[in-house]
Amino acid sequence: MISQNKSDWWNAALYDNHHAFVSSYGDHLLNLLAPQKAETILDLGCGTGDLAMKMLELQVNVVGIDQSETMINQARRKYPTIPFFVKNAIDLGYDEEFEAVFSNAVLHWVKPPSLALTSIYHALKPGGRFVAEFGGKGNVQRIIDAIIMNIKQVGHPYAKHQLPWYFPSIGEYTTLMEQAGFSVIFAQAFDRPTRLTGDAGLRNWINMFAASLFDGIDHDSKNMIMTAIEKQLKPTLYKEDSWLAEYKRIRVVGIKE
Repeated sequence: MISQNKSDWWNAALYDNHHAFVSSYGDHLLNLLAPQKAETILDLGCGTGDLAMKMLELQVNVVGIDQSETMINQARRKYPTIPFFVKNAIDLGYDEEFEAVFSNAVLHWVKPPSLALTSIYHALKPGGRFVAEFGGKGNVQRIIDAIIMNIKQVGHPYAKHQLPWYFPSIGEYTTLMEQAGFSVIFAQAFDRPTRLTGDAGLRNWINMFAASLFDGIDHDSKNMIMTAIEKQLKPTLYKEDSWLAEYKRIRVVGIKE
């Protein structure tokens, strides 16, 4: 069930059932993290806890945090042995407690990014590492453009501040990391086209990740907008019997010196 709290519209069941690729792609980031036995690691934006569990299996002391109470409750049900907490990335409240902060597919949701980086920096022990992957410049741009265009076309207002994401260039983000005090030792930008499950894949993606853009729009109008978006994007984003999301990702590693 989607939370009735407007600040928490995440649907944990939809996330687990149709968007498991978010966690599965995180396996590559775990390799970059290279967690060591008995390290204390913060999983920032842990979602429903799948990657935190993989770290626990590597004998890491892992703590999972997410701003969504809905997601944290699901994580606690799935993995009751892991400590999970509801926290905001821009105000973690930790002081030199972790050897590493790990974050997969989260930081494009967090604004302002400079406050998040300062909070992450304070959470790390000296010499600790920050390892993250998230959406970069141009991420799912065609989907975003289609959503905004079709919302406007049916007469609903749209303002730029409604866009929930922050998709920086790699130069922009690594500069912010350095300003926060990190030494950037790795930075990569890459395309990762991602298949969405089934004929309803695009609609499910929008319901999962772009629901806030439809705040205040009634159910029937939303369905009409969704149908128009699917019709508009099908010639370019529906291939080999499934929808394709044009993900563009940034992957970074920073050291607290």
